[in-house]
Amino acid sequence: MTLDEQSLKEKQLSLPALVESLLFVADEPVEIERLAEALQVPENAIEAALQEMSADGAHRGVRLQRKGERVQLVTRPEASAPIERFMGLEKSGRLSPAALETLSIIAYRQPCTRAQIEAVRGVNSDSVIANLLAKGLVEEVGRLDTVGHPFVYGTTFSFLQHFGLKSLDDLPPLEPTQTPTLVEPGPPLLEAPTPVEPQPTLEDVKRDA
Repeated sequence: MTLDEQSLKEKQLSLPALVESLLFVADEPVEIERLAEALQVPENAIEAALQEMSADGAHRGVRLQRKGERVQLVTRPEASAPIERFMGLEKSGRLSPAALETLSIIAYRQPCTRAQIEAVRGVNSDSVIANLLAKGLVEEVGRLDTVGHPFVYGTTFSFLQHFGLKSLDDLPPLEPTQTPTLVEPGPPLLEAPTPVEPQPTLEDVKRDA
């Protein structure tokens, strides 16, 4: 295939479709700048394409997930149970109250240091932070420019996926004095079974005859 033929094929697809194709084959979140370079369009055109994809994807099994200038294509949270059954995955353990409390502080106050987290919790948080790092829900995003240069922590794309969020903007708003608290998503509620009317037995029929 010549270069002109390849360019013609690309032009036959809309920009949102091309962006979706790149995100589909990417094995990690992709920067907006990289998408623009690959498709040879301005970054604002990529932004417009992403907005169109979000608007059109309400009834699809995949959706966009964004953190800062990086974006990825993920399955919808509502599809997690069928996906786990299909792939033979065991349901991972739920987070402990201490982990949820720590994760809530990081989510709402990121980037923050271990000392800042412990100032809110009032207890040592080394093991909890290590557990969240191991689960991939938080990550070290840098070091504070102060004595000791402590690590600062932020949430990851896995955090967004775990809580069914498209971006950090979807976090529930907090009042100024409210303590950050996340609630882990639970399994879908099952509908109550429809009551079944008892069917008359042969003895009932004979008695009424």
